[in-house]
This record gives sequence, C-alpha cells and structure tokens, in this order.
Amino acid sequence: MTSAGPAIIDLSTATAVEEVSGVAEDRLIAGSPVQSVRNLFADSTGQFFVGIWSSTPGLWRIRYTESEFCHLLEGAVRLTDSQGTSWSFSAGASFIIPAGFTGTWEVVEPARKLYALFEPRG
Repeated sequence: MTSAGPAIIDLSTATAVEEVSGVAEDRLIAGSPVQSVRNLFADSTGQFFVGIWSSTPGLWRIRYTESEFCHLLEGAVRLTDSQGTSWSFSAGASFIIPAGFTGTWEVVEPARKLYALFEPRG
C-alpha cells in the first residue's frame, strides 16, 4: 500500500479569506490605493506562498525581502528601482521581483495578479 502524499491544489477552486487594506502612510507616495489579498497556499515552512492580489491606482515605496513571481491578470503596473529604471507591465505579463529590490510600485490601471513568493529564512 502506498501513501497518496500531498494533494494537488487547484487554484481555480481554492478559497481563502480576503484581506483588504490601504498602503501604510510611511510608504504611500500618491493616491489612496485599496489592496486586496487572498493567500491561497502557504507551505509548511511558512516560506512559500501563492495567492491573488489586487489594487486600485496609487504609488508607494517597496522593499522586497522575498522573491516574487507575478502574473498580471488585469490592469497595468509600473515598477521603478531606486536608480530610476522602470518596467511597465499590463495584463498577461509575467515578471519576477528579486529579494533585495527597492523602489516604487505604481498601479496605473486597477490591477489584479497571481503571485508566488518565497521568503528566505533570515
């Protein structure tokens, strides 16, 4: 007899509590974005997470301690690093933000993304 092991997680049917918040005042640069997060998976180590994030337009400072894969499902965003280099993405684009990235995140059009992030032990 063999063990079935961990079950596959179908993200199309996964459910999670939606957390809605604004951007912290000390990070906010422009607008009054409202963000929503539904974390659909967390591994047993507490280092790997997958979910859906959305936000209304705004601009804020970011500092990544985790590495994040993003697949933009809707909208448009612009990320700018601390040296002023910008990347713009719209629905259908996939990109990775590496741990250590600092700069700004701007939601140009209401956006929704699928994310997978890994937080190294620190």
